[in-house]
Amino acid sequence: MKAFTYERATSAKDAAAKAAAHGGAKFIAGGTNLLDLMKLEVETPTHLIDVNHLGLDTIEDTPEGGLRIGTQVRNSDLAADVRVRERYGMLSRALLSGASGQLRNKATTGGNLLQRTRCYYFYDTTKPCNKRDPGSGCAAIDGYNRILAVLGTSSKCIATHPSDMAVAMRALDAVIETVSPDGATRSIPIADFHRLPGSTPQIDTNLRPGEVIASVVLPPPPPGVQIYRKVRDRASYAFALVSVAAVVDHEGGRIRSARLAFGGLAPKPWRVPEAEAVLAGAPAAASSYHAAADLVLQGARGFGANDFKIPLARRTLASVLTQAVEG
Repeated sequence: MKAFTYERATSAKDAAAKAAAHGGAKFIAGGTNLLDLMKLEVETPTHLIDVNHLGLDTIEDTPEGGLRIGTQVRNSDLAADVRVRERYGMLSRALLSGASGQLRNKATTGGNLLQRTRCYYFYDTTKPCNKRDPGSGCAAIDGYNRILAVLGTSSKCIATHPSDMAVAMRALDAVIETVSPDGATRSIPIADFHRLPGSTPQIDTNLRPGEVIASVVLPPPPPGVQIYRKVRDRASYAFALVSVAAVVDHEGGRIRSARLAFGGLAPKPWRVPEAEAVLAGAPAAASSYHAAADLVLQGARGFGANDFKIPLARRTLASVLTQAVEG
């Protein structure tokens, strides 16, 4: 691990200002991802800014009937909160499927959104990786890519975003609230928060330099049954091959509305409004589920070892919709 300096921030504005003043600075909270990357010298920050003492560790009701979740709220606390369990059960289940209890006790809401890909080649500094070393190439495209993306990829990168929490929040239309070095605040819909790789895969989000996450706001829960389904290689401590976060409102054998977000398929939580639109008013039947899957997977491309993800996503979506309708 390379040498670095360290200091504590006292507020979100102070944290952002400190980051802007130090080139190569990184925020550290739980450290469940950053410290691993530093040990491997994938990440080599020259300065760490501790954001554990900002007072942003509470979950509050909003006047609109939603929740405001502080960036420092630990994953275990968020999953266990009675309001989350009763109103956003899908989010609680996603968090509980995300890691071991020890990791959830340390990992934070903000850090979960910002965690980096688990692509094997990103972690292996002996291999080319445009996300780690821009311009070096992407070893994954012609390498072992079983866990990697089939949607939203580019010729530069086929990495997936690893968060379970973010997939559920994408289906719930969460909004990320940030603070800039000058104290200005911004609200970013989660749909616009993460970036596709394009020609700059090293940039994961649309955060501005120094900008720090202060909280995440959940709108009032949408009507319908909430389901989070995660398909993985083993029952615990594994990242998703395919995951589906679904909110399905139905009555009398027809689907009134549906929200569908996917993990394990793309560099960001994946949601296709056209697939949701084709389900609205459609019969709760296999033909409707297939039509939605066709739209979700439009343009999907496997790279050899991950070809199986395309039919797996189709079957998982059909299973989730069937469960939502039939119970």
